[in-house]
Amino acid sequence: MQAALDIVRVISGHLTCLDIVQIPPLIGTDYMMADAEMAVLVDVQQREAENRRRVRERLADEDVAWDWVDATGGIAPLLEAQSGLADLIVLNTAFADHESPDMRATVAEVVLRARKPILAVPAAARGVRVKDHALIAWDGSAAVAAAVHAVVPLLAFAGSVTIIQVGTPGAVTVDEAAAYLSRHGIHARIEYRDGPQDGIADGLLDLCKDRGPSYCVMGAYSHSRMHECLFGGVTRRMLAESPVPLILGH
Repeated sequence: MQAALDIVRVISGHLTCLDIVQIPPLIGTDYMMADAEMAVLVDVQQREAENRRRVRERLADEDVAWDWVDATGGIAPLLEAQSGLADLIVLNTAFADHESPDMRATVAEVVLRARKPILAVPAAARGVRVKDHALIAWDGSAAVAAAVHAVVPLLAFAGSVTIIQVGTPGAVTVDEAAAYLSRHGIHARIEYRDGPQDGIADGLLDLCKDRGPSYCVMGAYSHSRMHECLFGGVTRRMLAESPVPLILGH
């Protein structure tokens, strides 16, 4: 919530809060099971009503424009349905209690389904320092190009921007990316990182820990989901271990 508020306030944007009550999974087909499921759903709705009250009270004291949407169902499909005119979707990568839902899986599903940039905020983060340093992990893929293109308005507020060439250069070079940003008044510093392809995640995590950027822009699932599952995947590692918020594009 604080990350979303930080961004909306700086860019004079509008915040839409999507409050989702998840439908309990089916646990049976007889009437007793149906009654149990209904009782669980009612309990979830009551707990969410309290959460709704608390968050809306907080929003009333914030100097931002906002609206509220209530929905019941699955997180990913509802986010996809509601995101048609959204510029950025803000999600947790995990909840402090590590209870369901699995937010890393949710982030992965939403970034593939909604085709909108996702700000994935780790549990330890406390907002986003929008006007500090921004890091772009550039591999030349269409995924990272989509992410950079989408967040140009946000990058314009950064105090400094660094584009780091990671892995094997793709179709679009890091120099072309820097030239594109310069046409929008964003003058980024370019760095090159050598290293094995399978060490990209380690290198990015070290950079995020050492430099502490406000956020890191990167492509999500530049390879196929099967490739990511078989070989570990930079996206999955970053979602699990990044100490800073990630802006993911696909």
